Amino acid sequence: MHIPQSLLEHSIQINIQQALAEDIADGDITALLTPENEQATASILSREPMILAGQPWVNALIQTYDSSVNIEWLKNDGEHVATNEVFLRLRGSARSLLTVERAALNFIQTLSAVATKTAAYLTHLDGLNTKLLDTRKTLPGLRIAQKYAVAIGGGQNHRLGLFDAFLIKENHIMAAGGISQAIAQARQIAPTKPIEVEVENWDELNQALDAGANIIMLDNFSQQQMIDAVEHVNGRCKLEASGNITLENLREVATTGVDYISMGALTKDVKAIDLSMRFNA
Repeated sequence: MHIPQSLLEHSIQINIQQALAEDIADGDITALLTPENEQATASILSREPMILAGQPWVNALIQTYDSSVNIEWLKNDGEHVATNEVFLRLRGSARSLLTVERAALNFIQTLSAVATKTAAYLTHLDGLNTKLLDTRKTLPGLRIAQKYAVAIGGGQNHRLGLFDAFLIKENHIMAAGGISQAIAQARQIAPTKPIEVEVENWDELNQALDAGANIIMLDNFSQQQMIDAVEHVNGRCKLEASGNITLENLREVATTGVDYISMGALTKDVKAIDLSMRFNA
C-alpha cells in the first residue's frame, strides 16, 4: 500500500499537535531560565548507527512552534547515520530549541528505530523475491508514522487500516457463513478493494483460491506446507506467510517462494535509537 499524501499530512499534524500539547501544555517553565533574546545553534547526533526517518514530523513540529528556527538536515530520510555523527543542526531562539528538543527527538528516535530494524531484516532477504510487509500492530497514534518509517527502511506497507483492503479472518468467515460467501460479500461492499483471506489449513486454502482471493495468508503453515502451497497455487494469487516468523527463520520462510512475509515486530517491538542534542559553543 502507498500512503496517500493527504493522509500523511493529516497524520503529521495530529501527531505534532499532540506532542506539543502533552509536553508544553501552558508553557515550558524551565526554558524561562534562559534569557529571552538569547540565540543558539544546536547539533543533533546519533549515539549508534541508524537509518534516519522522521524528517517531515520534525520539520512540521519546529515550524509550528517557532517558524524562525533554521533547520539544516545533514542527512535525508533513508540515509545511514554513523555513531556520533551529527545529522541535524538547528539555529534560533535558545528557548525554542530547548522546548522542542524532546518532542523532536522522540519522533526521530522512534521512527529511525523502525527504519533501522526494517533495513536490518531486509538483509536476510537478499537475492530473494519475497517482500517484507508491516502489520497493524503499531504504537497507538503512530500508525501512519511507523508505516512511513517501514517504507523508508525499504519494507512495504500492508493495508493502512480497516478501510483500504479486506483481510478476512476466522471470525469474519464464521459470520459470513464461509469463505466463498465472505469473498462474495466483500466484492459487493467494495468491488475495487483488495481481498485477502487468512487460512489455517489446505481445505481453506482451496476455498479461498476457488473464490478468487487476491492474496491468501498462510497462518502458521509449516515450511513444507508453504512450499507445497506455492507449487499448488502456481501464481493464481499472491501468498503471504504470517505467524511465528522471527529474524532467525525469516530467510528460511522466504525460500519457500511466498510473495510476502508480514511481521508485527517491525513496528511493535522496537528499541528507540539513542540520540543527543548539544548546544554549540
